[in-house]
Amino acid sequence: MKTGGFLAGLVLLAAGAPSAVEAETLTNDMVVSLVQAGLGDDAVIAKIKASAAHYALSTDDLITLKKRGVSGPVIAAMIDAGSQGAVSSKAAFSADSPNPLVPHPSGVYLANDARMVRIDPTTSNQSKTGGILGYAFTGGIASLSIKAVIPNITARVRTGRARPTFYFYFDEATRGLSQAGGASLWLSGPASAITSPNEFSLIRFDVKKDRRETRVGSMNLAGAKAGVMDKDRIPFDYEQVTPGVFKVTPSADLPSGEYGFIYSVSAGAGPGMWGNGTGSARIFDFAIHP
Repeated sequence: MKTGGFLAGLVLLAAGAPSAVEAETLTNDMVVSLVQAGLGDDAVIAKIKASAAHYALSTDDLITLKKRGVSGPVIAAMIDAGSQGAVSSKAAFSADSPNPLVPHPSGVYLANDARMVRIDPTTSNQSKTGGILGYAFTGGIASLSIKAVIPNITARVRTGRARPTFYFYFDEATRGLSQAGGASLWLSGPASAITSPNEFSLIRFDVKKDRRETRVGSMNLAGAKAGVMDKDRIPFDYEQVTPGVFKVTPSADLPSGEYGFIYSVSAGAGPGMWGNGTGSARIFDFAIHP
C-alpha cells in the first residue's frame, strides 16, 4: 500500500494549509461565474452558505443576475446570506484584508499588496506661532503663521511607494454591522460627521528636532485665515468604491518625507484659530521612505 500521497496530505493539514473558502469573499460576478461553469444550484448554494460575501442586491441587481443565468434558488440563497449577515459576520469583518469590499472598522488605511494598515489619528493639542519678529517689525504687514505640531520626527505607518493608495472607511460603510453602535471616529461637531475624503487636506510636515509641524493659519493687518493654505495643500484624487468606502491616491508622486491627512480647519463658533476654541486637530500621519 502506497502511503506517500496520504502522508503528504497529513503534512499539509498539519501545516494549516489555507482554505479557499476562508480566503474568498463572494461577489455577484463570482456567483455568475460559478453558475456559468455548470456547477449546479446545489453546489453554488453550498458555496454561498460557506463563504463571506459582498453582494449587490437591489431590484436592478436581481434582474441582472436573472438575465445572466442565475436561478431563483441561487438568488434566494444570496438574499438569505445577506439578511443573516454574511457581509457583516465576524469572519468577514477584517482590520487588514487587502480587499476593499471586505468590511473594515471605520478609519483611514494604507493599502499594501498583502494587507491594509490602519493609520491611527494623531492629535495635535498644541499650536506654534511663526514669523512673530517680522509681524512686529512691519506693524502687522508681514504675516504671522500658525502651525499645528505633532510629536516625534516620523510617523508609525510608512511606505516606500511614491504614490500610495489609501482607503477611507466612514460610518456608512459599517452601518448595521455587529461592531457598529459605538462612538464614531468621524464626528466633527455636535451635529455633523465626516462623510467624504473631500473634507480632508493632504499636507506635508516640516521635521524639526523632536516634532513635526505644518501651517494651519495666518494673520496680518488684512485679517486672519484659518485652515490649510491652498498652496500648502497636496492634490489627491478619490473615488467611491462602495457606500461609505473611498479609494484615495495622490495626484502625483510624492517625494520622501512626512505627510498626513488633516480635517479641514476652519474658524468656528469659538475664539480660537482652530474653531470652537478647541485648539486641537486630528491628523492621519504617514511617511514615505523608499
